[in-house]
Amino acid sequence: LVWTQAWRRLHKKGISETTTKKRTRRINKVQRAVVGLSLDDMKKKASVKPEVRAASRDAALKEVKARSAASKGKKGRKGAAGGAGQRTKMPKNVKR
Repeated sequence: LVWTQAWRRLHKKGISETTTKKRTRRINKVQRAVVGLSLDDMKKKASVKPEVRAASRDAALKEVKARSAASKGKKGRKGAAGGAGQRTKMPKNVKR
């Protein structure tokens, strides 16, 4: 029922003039260093231009591709001398 004390308490009626809302404080965000990376280094990395970032990524990709191609070349020579390099199929044991 709307006029009961419990309903008024539940729906916060009649207390607007006695109390005011608490004001929230604004929090200032602070950057902190991470283990292995100082704050100055983090700021430098963040301020790097996208073109420079893309160029360094491309260089890293080229290096990885060259490394994988070199290791593939070694494997290819080794496999050619040793045989086909594939396992022979073994028949499964099937109960009849």
